[in-house]
Amino acid sequence: MNQSKYIFVTGGVASSLGKGIIAASIGRLLLARGYKITIQKFDPYINIDPGTLNPYEHGECYVTSDGCETDLDLGHYERFTDIRTGSANNVTTGKIYQTVIERERKGEYLGRTVQVVPHITDEIKRRMLQLGAVGDYDFIITEIGGTVGDIEGLPFLEAMRQLKWELGHNAVCVHLTYVPYIAAAGELKTKPSQHSVKELQGLGLQPDILVLRTDRELGRGVLDKVGHFCNVEKDCVVQSIDLPTIYEVPIKMAEQNLDAVILRKFGIACNTVPNLGDWQDFISRREQASKEIDIALVGKYDLQDAYKSILECLSQAATYNDSKVRTHFVQSEKLMRSNIADYLSSMDGVVICPGFGQRGTEGKIIAAEYCRTHDIPTLGICLGMQMMVIEFARNVLGLKNANSREMNPSTPYNVIDLMEEQKSITQIGGTMRLGAYSCDLLIGSKAYDAYGKTRIEERHRHRYEFSNPYRQQFEQAGMLCTGINPDSGLVEIVEIPTCRWYVGVQFHPEYTGTVLNPNPLFMAFVKNIISKQH
Repeated sequence: MNQSKYIFVTGGVASSLGKGIIAASIGRLLLARGYKITIQKFDPYINIDPGTLNPYEHGECYVTSDGCETDLDLGHYERFTDIRTGSANNVTTGKIYQTVIERERKGEYLGRTVQVVPHITDEIKRRMLQLGAVGDYDFIITEIGGTVGDIEGLPFLEAMRQLKWELGHNAVCVHLTYVPYIAAAGELKTKPSQHSVKELQGLGLQPDILVLRTDRELGRGVLDKVGHFCNVEKDCVVQSIDLPTIYEVPIKMAEQNLDAVILRKFGIACNTVPNLGDWQDFISRREQASKEIDIALVGKYDLQDAYKSILECLSQAATYNDSKVRTHFVQSEKLMRSNIADYLSSMDGVVICPGFGQRGTEGKIIAAEYCRTHDIPTLGICLGMQMMVIEFARNVLGLKNANSREMNPSTPYNVIDLMEEQKSITQIGGTMRLGAYSCDLLIGSKAYDAYGKTRIEERHRHRYEFSNPYRQQFEQAGMLCTGINPDSGLVEIVEIPTCRWYVGVQFHPEYTGTVLNPNPLFMAFVKNIISKQH
């Protein structure tokens, strides 16, 4: 295969049907057949990236190795495929318009009137083709965010229409819709899917393949009916039924020959089946896991998508330790010394979650104190690590009112502070320490035992750091700095060796855990919890 082939994934009827999971599953199946793939996401919102979005708006902000703040679907892409995405893999309306306006200001359009068509759509097309131009990929899977019919998504669908026409047999459209069950009538209804396809057709796009999202078995008759009324071949209509775990989706898609149908649409011979042995092994281990552990997530966002990567990393680590994890969200704003035992005493382990801003931080500090003094296995991530540092400063070092400059700019003991180069920055978006940085580990530390090597690389998303002038005091009192950035000398990891497992990391280890390669730190954390039970 010389020219990259494009698989466009669109959605209709409703949001949150799982376009990202379908796109990731297609990627997994093509990889299992030996093809080289990448996946990109086009989001119609005007934000430059989700870095400034409240997690309640759009879930977690995922960070790539090259420091790009992206949609959480890129986390799914990486977890399913083990590929590494970057800034070119996530494009928003904001990025598109920013580029076009900057060109207009420079006079690059030579006085022409700048319009949605062709200038915005041409920029979208350029971005859609960018990965194929610079990378050696057999397939590029392109997910279009939002729902067909959304006004903000129209330029993306028009660009896709043009590209599909220009690429001819090198482009395929997979459209995901919803088939609801009306309980009062006792019937499955295909009309929403028909209307969704009609909306797509009205924009000049004919889907090649339909994936019908459903909470129950549809049956051949329903699938054939949808195909008949939507002008889609019968074997090109498949169902995506609710499953116990998203990781079963590639298996179910393979059983319905979705990948084989895609290859046939491209005119590629398909006489084999995808090699999903490792993936099947993971699913089997998950199903057969005999132990159960309870882990509390102490944070301020009462929303599972806000901590999506953490939840998935815990699940992966539990599976590989032949266990199932029950996660319990603990709202940090509610925590006080008088009630902390009610929330955490029955937990096998605790994750003190990342975040930004002051809300809920005192509750995290109280949780850190309880975990430290009751020897509960604890993992603090980013802000969670900083709260562990502040708690230790207040209650062990005796530095009353110790805090982070983020929470209290006038704190007398700034054990967490801004980096010097950050102090002059007034803009919020994209100005933190972002992306992958190296970290040297202290031999014999919990972190070293987890990773099994002295230098690691993990991804960051933060502005405030451990204040190095206090390092000697912390270490003399028993909190060791066991991970150091070799270039800046910044502290990346703290831990208390006298505790069973009490580790705080400035980075986000959840960004690098995948189904087939779980993150070592999460693996060690869960393994320690299980050993504590027995």
